[in-house]
Amino acid sequence: MCIPVKRTPETIRLIAKEMRRDSYLIDISSLKLKTAAALSKIPDKVNPVCIHPMFGPGTKKLKGQNIISIPIRDAKKELAVAKSLFGEANFVQIDATEHDKKIAIILGMIHLVNLALANILAKEENFGLVEKMAGTTFKAQRLLTAGIMTESPELIETIISNPEIRKYAEEIWKDIGRMLILVQENRTEEILKYVLSAKERLAKNIDLDDAYKKLITMVNSVEK
Repeated sequence: MCIPVKRTPETIRLIAKEMRRDSYLIDISSLKLKTAAALSKIPDKVNPVCIHPMFGPGTKKLKGQNIISIPIRDAKKELAVAKSLFGEANFVQIDATEHDKKIAIILGMIHLVNLALANILAKEENFGLVEKMAGTTFKAQRLLTAGIMTESPELIETIISNPEIRKYAEEIWKDIGRMLILVQENRTEEILKYVLSAKERLAKNIDLDDAYKKLITMVNSVEK
Protein backbone atom coordinates (compact mmCIF):
# COMPACT_ATOMS: atom_id res chain seq x y z
CA MET A 1 0.00 0.00 0.00
CA CYS A 2 1.14 3.55 -0.71
CA ILE A 3 -0.24 5.94 1.90
CA PRO A 4 0.82 9.18 3.64
CA VAL A 5 3.28 8.56 6.47
CA LYS A 6 0.94 10.26 8.94
CA ARG A 7 -1.64 7.53 8.30
CA THR A 8 0.83 4.64 8.44
CA PRO A 9 0.54 3.76 12.17
CA GLU A 10 -3.26 3.55 12.04
CA THR A 11 -3.16 1.61 8.76
CA ILE A 12 -0.72 -0.88 10.31
CA ARG A 13 -3.08 -1.38 13.22
CA LEU A 14 -6.06 -1.97 10.95
CA ILE A 15 -4.52 -4.37 8.43
CA ALA A 16 -2.39 -6.36 10.88
CA LYS A 17 -5.40 -7.87 12.61
CA GLU A 18 -6.72 -9.10 9.25
CA MET A 19 -3.48 -10.73 8.13
CA ARG A 20 -2.81 -14.47 8.10
CA ARG A 21 -0.62 -16.22 10.65
CA ASP A 22 3.11 -16.19 9.83
CA SER A 23 2.65 -13.49 7.20
CA TYR A 24 4.96 -10.47 7.01
CA LEU A 25 3.99 -6.84 7.38
CA ILE A 26 6.78 -4.82 5.77
CA ASP A 27 6.96 -1.06 6.24
CA ILE A 28 9.14 1.14 3.99
CA SER A 29 8.09 4.61 5.18
CA SER A 30 10.62 7.44 5.53
CA LEU A 31 9.93 8.29 9.20
CA LYS A 32 10.08 5.49 11.76
CA LEU A 33 9.40 6.56 15.35
CA LYS A 34 5.60 6.28 15.30
CA THR A 35 5.62 3.53 12.68
CA ALA A 36 7.96 1.32 14.69
CA ALA A 37 5.79 1.82 17.77
CA ALA A 38 2.74 0.68 15.79
CA LEU A 39 4.57 -2.37 14.42
CA SER A 40 5.62 -3.41 17.92
CA LYS A 41 1.94 -3.69 18.88
CA ILE A 42 0.67 -5.85 16.01
CA PRO A 43 -0.58 -9.38 16.78
CA ASP A 44 2.09 -12.01 17.45
CA LYS A 45 0.84 -14.05 14.49
CA VAL A 46 2.21 -11.38 12.10
CA ASN A 47 5.95 -10.79 11.56
CA PRO A 48 6.96 -7.12 11.36
CA VAL A 49 9.78 -5.89 9.12
CA CYS A 50 10.66 -2.21 9.20
CA ILE A 51 13.06 -0.91 6.54
CA HIS A 52 13.87 2.34 4.76
CA PRO A 53 15.28 1.92 1.24
CA MET A 54 17.55 4.90 0.58
CA PHE A 55 16.92 5.05 -3.16
CA GLY A 56 14.06 5.97 -5.45
CA PRO A 57 12.05 4.25 -8.17
CA GLY A 58 14.54 5.28 -10.84
CA THR A 59 17.28 3.07 -9.39
CA LYS A 60 18.20 0.27 -11.80
CA LYS A 61 20.52 -1.83 -9.63
CA LEU A 62 20.42 -2.71 -5.93
CA LYS A 63 24.16 -3.25 -5.65
CA GLY A 64 25.73 -0.42 -3.69
CA GLN A 65 22.38 0.99 -2.55
CA ASN A 66 21.68 1.45 1.17
CA ILE A 67 18.74 0.08 3.14
CA ILE A 68 18.15 0.93 6.80
CA SER A 69 16.65 -1.79 8.99
CA ILE A 70 14.79 -0.87 12.18
CA PRO A 71 14.56 -3.73 14.73
CA ILE A 72 11.06 -4.36 16.05
CA ARG A 73 10.95 -7.78 17.76
CA ASP A 74 13.69 -10.01 16.42
CA ALA A 75 16.43 -7.90 14.86
CA LYS A 76 18.35 -10.85 13.39
CA LYS A 77 15.29 -12.48 11.83
CA GLU A 78 13.92 -9.23 10.44
CA LEU A 79 17.27 -8.34 8.89
CA ALA A 80 17.48 -11.79 7.31
CA VAL A 81 14.06 -11.32 5.71
CA ALA A 82 15.07 -7.92 4.34
CA LYS A 83 18.30 -9.34 2.93
CA SER A 84 16.39 -12.16 1.24
CA LEU A 85 14.41 -9.51 -0.64
CA PHE A 86 17.22 -7.03 -1.33
CA GLY A 87 20.32 -9.21 -1.14
CA GLU A 88 22.69 -6.99 -3.14
CA ALA A 89 22.04 -3.87 -1.09
CA ASN A 90 24.08 -2.57 1.85
CA PHE A 91 22.26 -2.79 5.19
CA VAL A 92 22.50 -0.57 8.26
CA GLN A 93 20.61 -1.51 11.43
CA ILE A 94 19.57 1.32 13.75
CA ASP A 95 16.74 2.08 16.17
CA ALA A 96 13.77 4.25 15.20
CA THR A 97 14.76 7.28 17.27
CA GLU A 98 18.29 7.43 15.87
CA HIS A 99 16.94 6.77 12.36
CA ASP A 100 14.73 9.86 12.42
CA LYS A 101 17.59 11.99 13.79
CA LYS A 102 19.98 10.95 11.03
CA ILE A 103 17.28 11.15 8.33
CA ALA A 104 16.70 14.77 9.35
CA ILE A 105 20.18 15.45 7.96
CA ILE A 106 20.30 12.91 5.13
CA LEU A 107 16.89 13.75 3.65
CA GLY A 108 15.22 16.48 5.67
CA MET A 109 17.73 19.30 5.43
CA ILE A 110 18.66 18.45 1.84
CA HIS A 111 15.00 18.64 0.82
CA LEU A 112 14.35 21.79 2.85
CA VAL A 113 17.32 23.70 1.43
CA ASN A 114 16.64 22.57 -2.14
CA LEU A 115 12.95 23.41 -1.86
CA ALA A 116 13.88 26.97 -0.91
CA LEU A 117 16.45 27.10 -3.73
CA ALA A 118 13.90 25.75 -6.22
CA ASN A 119 11.58 28.62 -5.29
CA ILE A 120 14.36 31.14 -5.93
CA LEU A 121 15.24 29.58 -9.29
CA ALA A 122 11.57 29.49 -10.28
CA LYS A 123 11.38 33.26 -9.78
CA GLU A 124 14.43 33.96 -11.96
CA GLU A 125 13.19 35.94 -14.96
CA ASN A 126 16.02 35.02 -17.34
CA PHE A 127 16.83 31.46 -16.39
CA GLY A 128 18.16 30.76 -19.88
CA LEU A 129 20.97 33.25 -19.28
CA VAL A 130 21.70 31.68 -15.91
CA GLU A 131 22.05 28.31 -17.65
CA LYS A 132 24.43 29.75 -20.25
CA MET A 133 26.60 31.30 -17.54
CA ALA A 134 26.56 28.28 -15.23
CA GLY A 135 29.70 26.51 -14.08
CA THR A 136 30.22 23.08 -12.58
CA THR A 137 28.92 23.96 -9.12
CA PHE A 138 25.61 25.33 -10.35
CA LYS A 139 25.13 22.49 -12.83
CA ALA A 140 25.54 19.90 -10.09
CA GLN A 141 23.25 21.78 -7.72
CA ARG A 142 20.64 22.27 -10.42
CA LEU A 143 20.52 18.52 -11.05
CA LEU A 144 19.95 17.82 -7.36
CA THR A 145 17.32 20.53 -6.98
CA ALA A 146 15.45 19.48 -10.12
CA GLY A 147 15.63 15.82 -9.14
CA ILE A 148 14.10 16.51 -5.74
CA MET A 149 11.30 18.49 -7.35
CA THR A 150 10.24 15.42 -9.36
CA GLU A 151 9.11 13.84 -6.09
CA SER A 152 5.48 14.13 -5.05
CA PRO A 153 4.55 17.17 -2.94
CA GLU A 154 3.15 14.77 -0.36
CA LEU A 155 6.50 12.98 -0.01
CA ILE A 156 8.42 16.24 0.28
CA GLU A 157 5.98 17.47 2.93
CA THR A 158 6.45 14.25 4.87
CA ILE A 159 10.24 14.47 4.73
CA ILE A 160 10.45 18.08 5.91
CA SER A 161 7.83 17.47 8.62
CA ASN A 162 10.30 15.33 10.56
CA PRO A 163 10.39 17.00 14.03
CA GLU A 164 14.13 16.33 14.22
CA ILE A 165 14.75 18.83 11.39
CA ARG A 166 13.89 21.87 13.47
CA LYS A 167 17.17 22.12 15.40
CA TYR A 168 19.23 21.81 12.20
CA ALA A 169 17.04 24.30 10.35
CA GLU A 170 17.36 26.80 13.18
CA GLU A 171 21.13 26.31 13.18
CA ILE A 172 21.49 26.91 9.44
CA TRP A 173 19.15 29.91 9.62
CA LYS A 174 21.30 31.33 12.43
CA ASP A 175 24.52 30.72 10.47
CA ILE A 176 23.14 32.32 7.30
CA GLY A 177 22.08 35.37 9.27
CA ARG A 178 25.49 35.55 10.89
CA MET A 179 27.29 35.33 7.53
CA LEU A 180 25.14 38.08 6.03
CA ILE A 181 25.94 40.37 8.96
CA LEU A 182 29.67 39.62 8.70
CA VAL A 183 29.62 40.36 4.96
CA GLN A 184 27.65 43.57 5.45
CA GLU A 185 30.10 44.73 8.11
CA ASN A 186 33.17 43.71 6.05
CA ARG A 187 34.42 41.39 8.79
CA THR A 188 36.55 39.38 6.39
CA GLU A 189 38.72 37.66 8.98
CA GLU A 190 35.72 36.21 10.79
CA ILE A 191 34.27 34.90 7.53
CA LEU A 192 37.56 33.24 6.63
CA LYS A 193 37.80 31.73 10.10
CA TYR A 194 34.28 30.29 9.75
CA VAL A 195 35.02 28.81 6.31
CA LEU A 196 38.35 27.29 7.36
CA SER A 197 36.85 25.84 10.54
CA ALA A 198 34.03 24.18 8.59
CA LYS A 199 36.49 22.89 5.99
CA GLU A 200 38.87 21.41 8.56
CA ARG A 201 36.11 19.66 10.50
CA LEU A 202 34.48 18.30 7.35
CA ALA A 203 37.82 17.03 6.04
CA LYS A 204 38.06 14.70 9.03
CA ASN A 205 35.22 12.62 7.57
CA ILE A 206 35.30 13.42 3.85
CA ASP A 207 38.16 13.42 1.34
CA LEU A 208 37.40 16.85 -0.11
CA ASP A 209 39.74 16.57 -3.10
CA ASP A 210 38.28 13.20 -4.05
CA ALA A 211 34.76 14.58 -3.63
CA TYR A 212 35.54 17.42 -6.02
CA LYS A 213 36.93 15.01 -8.63
CA LYS A 214 33.77 12.90 -8.39
CA LEU A 215 31.65 16.04 -8.76
CA ILE A 216 33.46 16.96 -11.99
CA THR A 217 33.13 13.39 -13.29
CA MET A 218 29.41 13.34 -12.50
CA VAL A 219 28.67 16.62 -14.26
CA ASN A 220 30.80 15.70 -17.29
CA SER A 221 29.05 12.33 -17.64
CA VAL A 222 25.64 14.00 -17.60
CA GLU A 223 26.64 16.52 -20.26
CA LYS A 224 27.90 13.91 -22.75
